[in-house]
Amino acid sequence: MRFGVVVFPGTWSDCDFHYVISEVLHQPVKYVWHRERDLADLDCVVLPGGFSYGDYLRAGAVAGRSPVVEALRDFIARGGYVLGSCNGFQILCEAGLLPGALMRNECLQYRCQSTHLVVDNVETVFSRGLRPGRVLTMPISHGEGKYHADAEALRTLKAGNQIVFRYAEADGRVTRAANPNGSLENIAGIVNPEGTVLGLMPHPERAAETAMGSADGLLLFQSLLGSLVEDGSFLKR
Repeated sequence: MRFGVVVFPGTWSDCDFHYVISEVLHQPVKYVWHRERDLADLDCVVLPGGFSYGDYLRAGAVAGRSPVVEALRDFIARGGYVLGSCNGFQILCEAGLLPGALMRNECLQYRCQSTHLVVDNVETVFSRGLRPGRVLTMPISHGEGKYHADAEALRTLKAGNQIVFRYAEADGRVTRAANPNGSLENIAGIVNPEGTVLGLMPHPERAAETAMGSADGLLLFQSLLGSLVEDGSFLKR
C-alpha cells in the first residue's frame, strides 16, 4: 500500500508517521509537500499533527484551504483513504471533509498525556480489525481538541455510526473524568459516511511500538492493510 505523509509549514509529526509506516509496517511512503496536488500514486494520505501555517486564525484553518487538501476531495472520491491525527483532524474539519470543529480545551490548558479510547464502530477500514468495546491506549498532545458539532450534525453522526472512538476509563466506561478536553460526548475520533476518512485527536504514530508504552496505534494501520487484502484492493492495481 502506498502512503503519503503531508508536510505543512509548522508540521512536526510527519517524521513520526513516516518512521512507523516505513520501518514498522514496511510499507512504501513518501512526504507530500503542502503545495502538491497530484495524489494519483497514493492509496492513503496522512495529515499529521503540528501547527500548520502556525495555526493562525484557528487551528487548521489555513491548511484546510491549501492546494493538497483541496486535492483530497478528488482523491477521496476516487476511493482514496485519509487519516488525520491531531492537527490533521482539525484540518479535515476546517476543510469540510469531516463535520464539526475542534475548539479550545475546556480546561484552557494544553494537554499532553496518555488517554484510553473505547472503540464504538468497527465497520470502517481503520477499525475492522478491532472489536466493539475494545479499549486502546494512545497519547494526546493538543490545546484545541474539544470536539463540537451542532445538534443536527451530532444526530447525523450517530445515525450514520460515524463515531469511532470515545475517551474512556481503562475499563471502557465513558465518563466525564476520562474526557481530557471537554469534547462533546467524549468524542475522540470520527469518520465520513463512507468510513474512508478518519479524524482523531490522539496520536496513533506515538503508540506504534511497545517501547513507547503502547502499540495500540499500530492496530489502525494493520486494520487498513487487512481490509484492503480482504476486499482485493491490492489485486485491482
